[in-house]
Amino acid sequence: MSEKSTRERRGSQREVVEPLAIRGFTSLDHMTQLSRKGWLVEASTRGFLLEVDRKDLAPKIFRDSLSLQELEGDRVYLTIDAMNLEIGGTIARTKRLTKDRWQIAIDFSEDAPEYWRECLLELLPRPGGF
Repeated sequence: MSEKSTRERRGSQREVVEPLAIRGFTSLDHMTQLSRKGWLVEASTRGFLLEVDRKDLAPKIFRDSLSLQELEGDRVYLTIDAMNLEIGGTIARTKRLTKDRWQIAIDFSEDAPEYWRECLLELLPRPGGF
């Protein structure tokens, strides 16, 4: 899929942000902590992209798995400590980047009004901002 059609499907342009630590990444559908920590690395007004290390995945089944695809569609929440913010959304997709790192896209557009999402995007630090 081309970069342009991917952007059109998402509906908003993703921006690279200064990696922000997240914690308590939890599935509401399974009432299970998915990861103890991770990093928010990209954001848009519709959602954000997380990177999680295999060693930080809480359930052993996911640390041993080659795919996190079964989590797609799960309602989740997490905490961004630097912003003192808890936020929820839905896992849109997962991707294995390396043997030890996963990428997880979260869509939070259903749970928050557009104006709030735009303000959040403006507040996220850009590379070199911290």
